[in-house]
Amino acid sequence: MSTASSTQSSGNPRTAISQAFSKAIVATLGEEFASADPLIRNTANPELGDFQCNAAMGLAKRVGQVPRDLAQSLIEAVELDELAEPLEVAGPGFINIRLKSATIADGLGSMDNPQLGIQASDDARPIVIDLCGVNVAKQMHVGHLRSTIIGDSLARVLERTGRTVLRENHLGDWGLPIAMVLFQLRANGTDLDALTLTELDAAYRAGQASAKGDARGLEAAHARHSGPHRIAELEAQQSGADEARAAAGETLVKLQQGDPELVRDWNKLIDVTMQAVYEALDLLNVEMGPDNNRGESFYRDKLQPVIDYFESESLCREDDGALVVDFKDRKRPLLIRKRDGGFLYATSDLAAIKHRTQETGADRCIYVVDARQRDHFRDVFDAARQASWGNTPDGAEVDMVHVPFGSILGPDKKPLKTRSGTNLTLASLLAEAIDRGTQEVAKRAENPSAPTHDLDETAIGAIGRAVGIGAIKYADLSNDLVRDYVFDMDRMIAFEGDTGPYLQYAHARICSLLEKGNQADLDSASLQLAAPAERQLALVLLRYAEVVADVADSLEPHRLCGYLHEVADSFSSFYQACPVLKAEDESLIRSRLRLCDLVRRVLGDGLGLLGIEAPSRM
Repeated sequence: MSTASSTQSSGNPRTAISQAFSKAIVATLGEEFASADPLIRNTANPELGDFQCNAAMGLAKRVGQVPRDLAQSLIEAVELDELAEPLEVAGPGFINIRLKSATIADGLGSMDNPQLGIQASDDARPIVIDLCGVNVAKQMHVGHLRSTIIGDSLARVLERTGRTVLRENHLGDWGLPIAMVLFQLRANGTDLDALTLTELDAAYRAGQASAKGDARGLEAAHARHSGPHRIAELEAQQSGADEARAAAGETLVKLQQGDPELVRDWNKLIDVTMQAVYEALDLLNVEMGPDNNRGESFYRDKLQPVIDYFESESLCREDDGALVVDFKDRKRPLLIRKRDGGFLYATSDLAAIKHRTQETGADRCIYVVDARQRDHFRDVFDAARQASWGNTPDGAEVDMVHVPFGSILGPDKKPLKTRSGTNLTLASLLAEAIDRGTQEVAKRAENPSAPTHDLDETAIGAIGRAVGIGAIKYADLSNDLVRDYVFDMDRMIAFEGDTGPYLQYAHARICSLLEKGNQADLDSASLQLAAPAERQLALVLLRYAEVVADVADSLEPHRLCGYLHEVADSFSSFYQACPVLKAEDESLIRSRLRLCDLVRRVLGDGLGLLGIEAPSRM
């Protein structure tokens, strides 16, 4: 499903050029070519023009014409006199297009508004984004980082295009594992009112260990006639595991029946877990709270109706006591109920899709979950479509999307862990990032000429936090999501290169420049774009709304990261080539300050869409 059509870029001349050449192609070759792509591209060499139309070569082959001749015919048919200088054919049939300076200035003027040229969608249906996905009684680890910040960034982008977005944290807060923890804590007489997440995490691991038997090992020991001591050891282990699982099962039944004391204690586990989660989300500048939690417990009463519906509509079959859904294009079926009557993740996910599409009316359901779950979501989505949940009640087709992502790796190219080999907690990772960011900012503040030199420790710490967290988030979001990447704090925290701090510093640098310029009513300044560097910077700025629409459509935030880095680089080139405060006259100073202000706003807005703060001083 494309959102680009409802979120067109405002003020970008490339759109007008594309439309004009589409009309010229039809006028030259006929209506049967109405869908032909005019192939408008940026020129590699600005000296040749601002854009190229590359359609003539491919079209000429289809109609048996000489490409240069067809290109000339398109030039004669296209109506661009008001926007561009006279067009010319180059090479085998490229059409070079150079915009008039007034066209670029008009485009900048039209995007110089609070929306920065982004036109809001009029689609009132909500979009659901499934993100974060923490488990109750367990600490957040680095694996939760990607789902959380990717999902939050996509939500921000979609909201920026005018859509209503429902962030949903699908908590793992129900079932036998939680019952095991409850039983373990109650059996130990733990004071749940004084419980810490560290103690809760330990109880989770202890509960899992106590229920882990070795039935296969015991069977093999009997078959091999192992010694009596070994068999007795395995029998004791298996017996203990059976007892632990049975006790946890009884606890779960009581919890399902609404036992008041168990429900109270269960809520305490959730509170302890989520307090730590909210602290991490606050550090990450992620917009999520209690209202975004909709865990497995929410769907517990909706699972059997899903099974009943699939059975009543003959959408599943029995397989050795279990229920499965078949697909025409693959051999593996989807298991939706176990032979013992138990439900699975697939059952819960189907219940969630039904709720999100049929009750909430969402026409886009986005799941930000690691790449290993690709086959699972393909099956679940197809099963939901078989159940007719692929359309909203008002008939809109639902776009179900799995946004897969890779792993965060350590220097050894293996999943990132602590030096002792244990899973790295998210809290410790964020603490390190904030510490490193604060060190870098404090070191720069020692310079008497630094804008931060007069700031106190609290202010330095706030900027350091923004830099450290921004470094981690940008390093993650700037990668192609599905690819693994190596966590390198030294590279991430650098103020140079393709990093978050580089973009933040560019923003702060412009803030300082504007403060020194001390100009009011810059939006009334006439834009003069004679110098090549300022012209190039303006053309980059004009693409902002188009890039945001593209990310909303593709769900690939690295495209926004790449664009913002291009903006910062173009500004650096402009600043070196074009004096701002020492320009030739007052009108040129104001023109360039207005251009700088637009860059500042685009950088600040774009960083905000990534969930990254944009300090005014660094």
